Amino acid sequence: MPYRPILATLGYVLSEDRRRVLMVHRNARPDDHHLDKYNGLGGKLEPGEDAMAGMRREIREEASIECGRMNLRGTINWPGFGKNGEDWFGFLFLIESFGGQVPASNAEGSLEWVELNRLDSLNLWEGDRHFLPLVFDGDPRPFHGVMPYRDGRMLDWTYSR
Repeated sequence: MPYRPILATLGYVLSEDRRRVLMVHRNARPDDHHLDKYNGLGGKLEPGEDAMAGMRREIREEASIECGRMNLRGTINWPGFGKNGEDWFGFLFLIESFGGQVPASNAEGSLEWVELNRLDSLNLWEGDRHFLPLVFDGDPRPFHGVMPYRDGRMLDWTYSR
């Protein structure tokens, strides 16, 4: 069977002092596959859109801000991650500067500035705890990982740089 993942972006917006990151607390829609979890911002790429353009659009739509300096931190292949077992492939970005004012919430939930050293205390997807340190570690090399899921649970995690 051919591999046809859903292509997506996932972005982490740093505060000006680089000590906090903008997260969405997915608490707005009872039918949300991510209900009550904290996540970066992002979503599906549109046809004809490159990964950076898609990330900029998603940040604009979800946080009403314009991305400045962006850094591709890595990619992750998430086989079986979707609500119905769909495969996802994500481009992960660190957004190091932006313009505009972040609203208190969006259609998915509350937007919150979280101290980087508090990320582990949030209700995250199990797998996020494995790759988030790589997003913020300062190593200039991007990582490329595979994180299979089944029934909402992470099965494994491997990556290379």
